[in-house]
Amino acid sequence: MKLLETINDPSDLRQLPRAQLTPLANELRQFLLHSVSKTGGHLSSNLGTVELTIALHYVFETPHDRIVWDVGHQTYSHKILTGRRDRMTTLRQLNGLSGFPKRDESEYDTFGTAHSSTSISAALGMAAAAKLKGEHRHAIAVIGDGSMTAGMAFEALNNAGVEEDCNLLVVLNDNDMSISPPVGALNRYLARLMSGQFYAAAKSVGKTVLPGPLRELASRLEEHAKGMVVPATMFEEFGFNYIGPIDGHDLDSLIPTLENIKKLKGPQFLHVVTKKGQGYKLAEAEPILYHGTGKFNPTEGIMPAAAPGKITYTEVFGNWLCDMAAVDPRLVGITPAMREGSGMVRFHQQYPERYFDVGIAEQHSVTFAGGLATEGMKPVLAIYSTFLQRGYDQLIHDVALQNLDVTFALDRAGLVGADGATHAGNYDLSFLRCIPNMVVMAPSNENECRQMLTTAYHYPGPAAVRYPRGAGVGTPIVEELTSLEIGKGEIKRQGKDIAILAFGSMVAPSLGAAADLNATVANMRFVKPLDVELVKQLAADHACFVTVEEGATMGGAGSAVAEAMAAAGIVKPLLMLGLPDKFIDQGDPVALLASVGLDAKGIAASIRARFGAAGEPRLVVNNT
Repeated sequence: MKLLETINDPSDLRQLPRAQLTPLANELRQFLLHSVSKTGGHLSSNLGTVELTIALHYVFETPHDRIVWDVGHQTYSHKILTGRRDRMTTLRQLNGLSGFPKRDESEYDTFGTAHSSTSISAALGMAAAAKLKGEHRHAIAVIGDGSMTAGMAFEALNNAGVEEDCNLLVVLNDNDMSISPPVGALNRYLARLMSGQFYAAAKSVGKTVLPGPLRELASRLEEHAKGMVVPATMFEEFGFNYIGPIDGHDLDSLIPTLENIKKLKGPQFLHVVTKKGQGYKLAEAEPILYHGTGKFNPTEGIMPAAAPGKITYTEVFGNWLCDMAAVDPRLVGITPAMREGSGMVRFHQQYPERYFDVGIAEQHSVTFAGGLATEGMKPVLAIYSTFLQRGYDQLIHDVALQNLDVTFALDRAGLVGADGATHAGNYDLSFLRCIPNMVVMAPSNENECRQMLTTAYHYPGPAAVRYPRGAGVGTPIVEELTSLEIGKGEIKRQGKDIAILAFGSMVAPSLGAAADLNATVANMRFVKPLDVELVKQLAADHACFVTVEEGATMGGAGSAVAEAMAAAGIVKPLLMLGLPDKFIDQGDPVALLASVGLDAKGIAASIRARFGAAGEPRLVVNNT
């Protein structure tokens, strides 16, 4: 690692002679492989962008020139070359490096991009700002072919194309690989381009077959062939100057091309072709497996688990989806490019005609589900909680307002661990419960998750089941597809004085705290409609209330209880525990929950601090 050790920021990189860049790329790729194997993280995408990262920092004067990476999980090389090499051992850990660009982490991280398809908009904003301030700088958006399926990317292209004097470069990193296999018409267009035989043959004819006097005609033939095969026509119609495609692993092509582009004015579009997992044969062969990894031995690769552990909530959903599809031919499954992450691989294999991957297009996925529902189908949209935020307008206007029968399976609810604040599902309870016609459920264990999915499916309107990442508590699964009574919770433990109203994943730690306090615990199950009768029952023989949720306390399940108490005229001291009003960074999920007082010990400590060890309320002036 002799060369890599000399690079502490991109100014060091720019001092190297061109001949040393390929050896540097080899060192960087090896460093990446061994570093990620020790910490876990996104591997395939980062191995594929080594040369592109080097070329961009070599040609452009970063950080004066701005690079926006989309999606940000391809930025490990960028982090290493911008002064964070020694901190890579802390990647995705508590108080360590984020797995994504983060503005307060480095001046080279110009924009936070952990959700896809935002880079062109952000880079255009930077380019427009430079123009308004009279500053000469370049803004570069690096966007993957999967991210180009999102409407936001094309909204930005549409806007950028008319800004003729903005120094904007869009780099399409075309690796034919989003997290799930890429889909859609654009991907097919790019795939046809990659075969390239017609275009190559036309160029060959123009250069070798026609005689000298017809050279101008040959040039026209070449341009005509190019227009028919490559996406130049499409992007040039947006107002961009299209260059490419070029090999994204060939520094002798990348650097001269970028140097030439740097001299041009106006919107530029560079199409580079890369390979996910480049340089590591195991990742090249299985890029999805190596997309996001835990710790592994690079020599052996990722090994199958020695023994199956507890079933995950994602697996519960995937199994339920197949079981329900077997008994109801109206069921269709939808995912916005997260087939593997949402547990839909088996459903895709068994029911391919009823499986729809719409690409990275969350807005479209929600309205598409609504359209299916209008025709009597039973759509189930599997979507991460954090990604449903991108389809919120559609959720309200296209589904809930029309009271359409759509089931929302919300994975990754609550804190998610290593991916950090950008992927945490902290806000769904708050933003869902305020929408008319919605039913909102949170399971406390795996079997209850299956029951709630069945309940949501049979409910003749929009219903959401939000469940956490990872394994449940180990509750056995009952194969029968049974529903729960809507709006009814249950008492899990009978105590006295203190009533803990727990939601979803917080039932288990609440039971642990209650055993220490001799408190009652209610598994509320439904955030909407709330079990108001159970609230009234608990109020009759308990001195004080505690609500516990793995979601934002502002407007969340605790707020629902407070509203119900106020409406019923119940005046009891109420302590609302949940996620605080701040973004919570990456780290071990257990440690993160403990840090915000949502483990059994923390819940008990908060209750004691507010109400006292004996359960008698400590009434505080103006805060009773």
